[in-house]
Amino acid sequence: MIDRPLGWFGIFRLGLVQAAIGAIVVLTTSTMNRIMVVELALPAVLPGALVGLHYAVQFLRPVWGHGSDVSTRRTPWIIGGVVTLAIGAVVASASIALMGESTILGIVVAVLAFIMIGLGVGAAGTSLLSLLAERAGEDKRAGAATMVWLMMIGGIAITAVVAGKFLDPYSPERLVSIAAVVGALATLLTCVAMWKVEREASAIRGRVDAPSSSHFSGFKAAVSEVWADVQARRFTIFVFVSMLAYSAQDLILEPFVGSVFGFTPGESTQLSGVQHGGVFAGMLLVGVAGSGAMRRGGLGTWSIVGCLASGATLLGLSVASFQAPSWPISMNVFALGFANGAFAVAAIGSMMALAKGGRAKTEGVRMGVWGAAQAIAFGLGGFMGTVVVDLARALTASAVTAYAAAFFFESLLFVASAVLARGLMRNNERPSDRQWRSLPELAGTQANKG
Repeated sequence: MIDRPLGWFGIFRLGLVQAAIGAIVVLTTSTMNRIMVVELALPAVLPGALVGLHYAVQFLRPVWGHGSDVSTRRTPWIIGGVVTLAIGAVVASASIALMGESTILGIVVAVLAFIMIGLGVGAAGTSLLSLLAERAGEDKRAGAATMVWLMMIGGIAITAVVAGKFLDPYSPERLVSIAAVVGALATLLTCVAMWKVEREASAIRGRVDAPSSSHFSGFKAAVSEVWADVQARRFTIFVFVSMLAYSAQDLILEPFVGSVFGFTPGESTQLSGVQHGGVFAGMLLVGVAGSGAMRRGGLGTWSIVGCLASGATLLGLSVASFQAPSWPISMNVFALGFANGAFAVAAIGSMMALAKGGRAKTEGVRMGVWGAAQAIAFGLGGFMGTVVVDLARALTASAVTAYAAAFFFESLLFVASAVLARGLMRNNERPSDRQWRSLPELAGTQANKG
C-alpha cells in the first residue's frame, strides 16, 4: 500500500502553513532589522549577524528531515516548529525593547531568540516540504511547488503591509504586540491546516512501512547516499551559489530606503510588501508558463533570465542611491521582487521533483540537504551585504555611496549565477540530468522512477 496523493485542497492547506511561517519570519528579518539600524542607530552588522545565526542553526535541517523520515508522522515536527518560531519572534521583539535600555542585555536575549527562530523555521519548513514532496502526485508536483510558495509570499506581503500600518507611530511596545498577535494567528492557522492531513498516511505507515534499522541505516549513511547522487550534488551547489546572490539584499533594503529616501518604519515595511508582491507575480508567471505553452523554456532558461533581470534591478538600486528622492523606488523594488520570483520558482519545482526521485522515505534528508545549502547561503549573503555597507561607509563616510556599492556588488553576484546556470544547461545533456531542461518533464520522469 502507498499513501494516497494529496488533492489540490490538501496542497492548499499545506500552503497555509507555509504562509504562516513567512508571516512570522518577515517581522524578524525585515522590520526588526530596520529598527535596529535606523531607530536604534546600531551597526548594520548586528542584525546581519543575528539573521545569519538563525540561518546557521538551520545547518541542522538534514537532521530534522531524517527525523521526520523515520517518524510515523511529520505533523508534530511542523506544528512544533511553528510554535518555536512564534515564541522566538516574540522574544526577539522584546529584545529590541531591551536594547533601548541595555544594549548588551538586549543582544544576549536577541541571540537566544534568533536561535529559536532558526530551530522553528528549520524543523517546520523541512518537514512541510518533505510531506509535500512525498504526498503530491506526479501530475501536481510542479503546480504544488508554485502554489505553496506563492502562498508563502502572499503571507509575507500581507503581513508586511498590515503590520506596517499598525507599527506607525513606532514604539517598542507596539512592536511586541504585533509580534505576539502574528505569532498566535500563525500558530492557530497551522494547527487548523494540519488537522487530519496525515491521519490516513500515519495508519498506513504504522501497519506496513514502519522504519527499521535495515531500511534506515542512520543519518550519516542517508546524507552520504544523497551526496553520492550526481544530480543531487550538482543541484546542491547551484542552490548555494544562486541563493547567496538572492539573499544579499535582504538586510539592507529597508535600512537603505530609511537612510537614503527618508522612509518611516511603517513605510519601509510596506515597501517590503511591495517587493514580495513582485515575487508573487514573478512566481505566478513562471508557474503558469512552466505548465503551458511556454514550458519549453525550462528551468535553465528561467533561471538565467531571472538572474540577469535581478542583476539589472539591483544595478538600478545602485543608481537610485544618487538619485533619491526622485527615483521611482517602489517600481524598482517591485521589479526586483518580480525577477527574484521568476528565478526562484524554477529552482523550487526542481527541488520538489528531485526529492521524490530518490529512495523511498528519504524525502526529508534530501530536502534537508538542500535546505541547509540554502540556509547557509542566506546567512552568508545577508551578513555579507551588511558588511559591505559598513565597510563602504567607513571608507567613504557616505551612506549613499555605501549602499550604491553594496547593490552594485550584489548585481555582479547575480550575473555570476547566470553564468553558472548557463554552464549547467550546456553540460547537462544526458537524460538523467534533464531537471535543468524542463521542469514539468522532470516532475513526471522522477515520479515514474519511484
